[in-house]
Amino acid sequence: MIKSKRLVVRFVKIFTKYTSQIQKLVGVSRPTIYKCIDKALAAGADAGLKDYYHRPFDPIIDDAAKAWVINVACMKPKDLGLAAELWTYSELAKYTCEHAPAAGHPSLSKAGKATVWRILSANEIRPHKIKYYLERRDPDFEQKMQEVLIVYQEVNLQNDQGASSDLPPSTITVSVDEKPGVQAIANIAPDLPPKPGKHKTVGRDYEYKRLGTVSILAALDLHNGKIIAQVHDRHRSREFIELLKELDAYYPKESTIRVVLDNHSSHISKETMRYLASRPGRFVYVHTPKHGSWLNLIETAFSKMARTFLRHIRVSSKEELKERILLGIKEINSTPVVYRWKKFDLEVA
Repeated sequence: MIKSKRLVVRFVKIFTKYTSQIQKLVGVSRPTIYKCIDKALAAGADAGLKDYYHRPFDPIIDDAAKAWVINVACMKPKDLGLAAELWTYSELAKYTCEHAPAAGHPSLSKAGKATVWRILSANEIRPHKIKYYLERRDPDFEQKMQEVLIVYQEVNLQNDQGASSDLPPSTITVSVDEKPGVQAIANIAPDLPPKPGKHKTVGRDYEYKRLGTVSILAALDLHNGKIIAQVHDRHRSREFIELLKELDAYYPKESTIRVVLDNHSSHISKETMRYLASRPGRFVYVHTPKHGSWLNLIETAFSKMARTFLRHIRVSSKEELKERILLGIKEINSTPVVYRWKKFDLEVA
């Protein structure tokens, strides 16, 4: 009897020792270890390492009901008679509770937001989010893109070969586009300059006054980086023809002006075509494809304007805005930058 008690005490000490080691090693509680040992003694080591099936009964939301929820989530609320464009989980759960029983799925009559979320997440459906894409509606997109890229390759070769020459190339390539809607905004109260110990930044009143908008019509010379630009209240064929006339007067008469531009109506209107016909052989159009504005190098110049003198600009009139835009372009032209096209990326020379 005494011997048996000693064996039991010894076993308990050994068991306690190893239980403590397992607890430290695995990071679980003693009750969990005891349950695993009980299951292992009853059904083997493999059963001891597995969890029991905790669900007390079979799920009542079957696959057909889940498919109904997914189908509704893949439709727009407005197509189902609601005002919203996209679903929220709350609205989808509300719609499910109201309409699922009539569709033959009474198990969804009390479906909450969490239930709907689990069903959609299991199928990687997120009807509350938008991911934008660009549909290429131009059937000749690839061909037109290649034509533009070939032009840029030719310009690069011209620039490399004529770097040591003062003579202009026989074909001069310019990139032309418009930047419409540049806002003339006036302050209601004066800006507060930074003051040491008081204001670290410029202080500006939240209120402002809109004075209208202007459009920047610009041509970027792809050989020397010079920008030829005009600023107008409107953007019509009349204003675009004025830019073409300035290009015609600026470049040597014996050169052909190759213009990379999009298909804006002012570029191909009757008035514009009539002017081009009066200057036969002077201008050659190279059109970018629809939704291919990123192929036009003038966009880099517009981006530079937006990041420099147009950033946070405030004026007292539209005329002041026009003057400052032309002044900013003059400052850019004082140190022109030639942009080169290389593997769909812009490389600054």
